[in-house]
Amino acid sequence: MTLASEILARRMRLPRAESRDVVCERDLPVTMDDGAVLLADRWVARRTRHTRQPTVLVRSPYGRRQLVGLLFGRLMAERGLQVVVQSVRGTFGSEGSFSPFDERADGLATLRWIRCQAWHADRIGMIGPSYLGFVQWAVAGAAGEDLAALAIQVSASEFYGQTYAGGSLALETIASWLVLVSAQESRFGAVAIARALRRLPALFSELPLAEFDRRATGGEVAWFQAALVNRLPGDPYWAARDFAADVSNVTAPVQFVGGWHDIMLPWMLRDFGALQAAGRDVQLIVGPWTHTAPGLVRAGDREGLAWLRAHLLGDDRLLRPARVRIFVTGERSGGGWRELPSWPPPDTGQRRLWLVEGGGLDEDVPRGAPAAGDRYTYDPADPTPSLGGPTLLERSPVVDNRPLESRPDVLSYTTAGLPEVFEAIGPVAVELWLAASSQFFDVFARVCDVDLAGASWNVCDALVNVSSERFERDDDGIWHVLIELWPTAHRFAAGHRIRLQVSSGAYPRYARNPGTGEDPATATVLAPVDIELLRGERHPSALILPAPPAMPR
Repeated sequence: MTLASEILARRMRLPRAESRDVVCERDLPVTMDDGAVLLADRWVARRTRHTRQPTVLVRSPYGRRQLVGLLFGRLMAERGLQVVVQSVRGTFGSEGSFSPFDERADGLATLRWIRCQAWHADRIGMIGPSYLGFVQWAVAGAAGEDLAALAIQVSASEFYGQTYAGGSLALETIASWLVLVSAQESRFGAVAIARALRRLPALFSELPLAEFDRRATGGEVAWFQAALVNRLPGDPYWAARDFAADVSNVTAPVQFVGGWHDIMLPWMLRDFGALQAAGRDVQLIVGPWTHTAPGLVRAGDREGLAWLRAHLLGDDRLLRPARVRIFVTGERSGGGWRELPSWPPPDTGQRRLWLVEGGGLDEDVPRGAPAAGDRYTYDPADPTPSLGGPTLLERSPVVDNRPLESRPDVLSYTTAGLPEVFEAIGPVAVELWLAASSQFFDVFARVCDVDLAGASWNVCDALVNVSSERFERDDDGIWHVLIELWPTAHRFAAGHRIRLQVSSGAYPRYARNPGTGEDPATATVLAPVDIELLRGERHPSALILPAPPAMPR
């Protein structure tokens, strides 16, 4: 045990180490099907070094030493697990070129290699967050009995959905990852990454977007260009990297750990739902975290260790029995951690709040037609900014939205003060009828919790690109837009108000829509778009919240 592992284990509240003497066999060569050699480190307690035993595989694009080696190598080995940490193709000494999300062949070759090692016996498990979780899905559907357990944190079986959330490029996230991956192997990697991240805000506004990689890294990045060119989920680039169809066939027990403010949450919950419907052995834990929050890292390692020990070593003493554990945010009395039998909770109902004249949200079904809707102009030259919400590196996702709501390009609709606590646990949606001066625009919707002092705290949101492929348009040119927001588990306190924001951008979290129909990657001309949000009996725009089945009205 090192001082670093001891301090980190205490901060993460890990169980006591079983062995303080751990060895790391470095740079083990693993030959892939095409002859490329990938490098791996094996972590194991010295006293069991020559004993055949189950193995945990971690495949990482972020190196296999330093924090990755400490979190998934040393800490796990000190607590009874043998771990192999491998650098994926084209990273940290592994041969070949890095091709993000193209990980099935190399993953399966690595599993076969493990099976042939004299120190391995019986079961194989995998663990890790984000990309380290995706590589698990890349092999899970084809590995068969080779895999005995998966511990997946803030990840999903496909990454197109997050990259083009709602059909628009998740610019801030992909840009942050671009500079992180490009700079991480430089001599002073951490310094280089920090410097590159500080430069990003100044680069976002420069056009065209297709040259962003050159501006940010000094050269063209092949995978970034491929992601820009392939904008549709059915494009061959993404189809080859989409393993969602395999999820329900995975028989290995799977544990999910995610956050309400994580960039991958909707797609992670979709994977959980597929396994839950198939009757598989699954566990779901969702906390009040972002993608890189320290609390998420702690929970992922702690819960993942328990899951892997239970399924690889037959020791379930650390394992929580609940199939679903969620953290309910908002009003504190009655909030906090809660156990559920399933996700979403059984018999979840709906509560519709209709958008009404004067910026209200009302439970009464609208009657009649108002003379006009509510209007705003979205100008991509002065795009509606993003404020809080799920991004790759954001650690303060919940903020006061009043500065955003004061802008003329943001509409707000608010309930009266709630007579009692209202609890929303499950999926959230917004149904809108919209007219626009151009057929090229986006819609961003966000739910906020307005406290007694008037501060407006964001709860969940989503953005969609409006197009005829996604939404219907009537003979009058009115768009009918249904937006699935991030799911939530939130308690609105008595006296608080529920607010819905509607706008047409959240920049630079999402790339701005140029408003011209030109490909956003190559666009250099920006055009404002006038939007009218319609209400009333003919166009019953509404916020749709999850509600208990017997909620009093």
